[in-house]
Amino acid sequence: MAVLVNGELVLYGFVGDNYWDQGFTSREVIDALAEIGRDTDVNVRINSGGGYVDDGVAIFNALSQHKGKVTVIVDAMAASSASIIAMAGEERIMRKGAMMMIHDPASVVWGTADDMAKAVKMLEKHAVSFASIYADVTGEDIDDIRADMKDELWLTADEAVERAFATSANDNKAKPAAAHDYSVYAKAPQRFVALAGKKNWSHTGAENRALASTTAANPSKQENRSMANDKPAVTSDADADKAVATATKDRIKAIMNCDDAKGREALANHFAFETDMTPDAAIAALKLAAPATATTPPEPTYEERRLAAAALAQPGGGGGGTQSKPAANLNASEIYARRNMKGA
Repeated sequence: MAVLVNGELVLYGFVGDNYWDQGFTSREVIDALAEIGRDTDVNVRINSGGGYVDDGVAIFNALSQHKGKVTVIVDAMAASSASIIAMAGEERIMRKGAMMMIHDPASVVWGTADDMAKAVKMLEKHAVSFASIYADVTGEDIDDIRADMKDELWLTADEAVERAFATSANDNKAKPAAAHDYSVYAKAPQRFVALAGKKNWSHTGAENRALASTTAANPSKQENRSMANDKPAVTSDADADKAVATATKDRIKAIMNCDDAKGREALANHFAFETDMTPDAAIAALKLAAPATATTPPEPTYEERRLAAAALAQPGGGGGGTQSKPAANLNASEIYARRNMKGA
């Protein structure tokens, strides 16, 4: 979706990627700021459940460096890394009914104990960086902010104003919450968790596919894109291998069991086991392929090919019988007739 809409930056959906047809990246925001001009005042409307740490920080810094006045309006939700973006506003307006959430960032890592220890240090640095931004904006003590982040803090519009995370709350009704998997948060309001379940806003499938792809390419690689979840998740090599196996099995099953594989079994088998085609791409190719006909004769057996070659080498038919035809002139019906005679 477009980031720049009628002169405003509309930051709806996942921070740093596109899920459920909603999302935005730091590069899109930077390009939008360049388009409107460095000195132009700009409204930034946020409705986001969060996303990647690095994109959130990059957008915060881009807005902070913008020379024109930046007014942030939280239309419904500014959670996790989206709350960091909100801190860039000279004015930070919460719609009535909107929510803001701060917490510790999280990441997924697999590998050795040293890899996991490094991940813990990296996450703590991200958390301290976030806390320092919140503390600078609100004037609160950084240790108090860190305690709130570890506990996961959800703020209504009035509570955000009271603690200076927002500068004002207006009477305009909040929009519906942005698409996000709110079940990943430890203390998300139940109405958001229920909404995510009803709308099928789940990251599980996408994360498993990403995990399988990354692991297959480099099993020892650490996933360093940190997200805002309730706690760090640690994945072992066995879990990563299981994810790869599951993703591969699901891919093969989707190709082999699709309706368009019927009558095209050989081609479906080729796509499933000898290529890296996605199920969608394989099914699309199967749709275009003509189905195999039932009258297509099977390939001659090795013995039949050997006999044909022997006949070519003995033009007299071995000295006494009916002369054999050269192998080049043997047709399929004659081969199958011979096969039936031998079996009689």
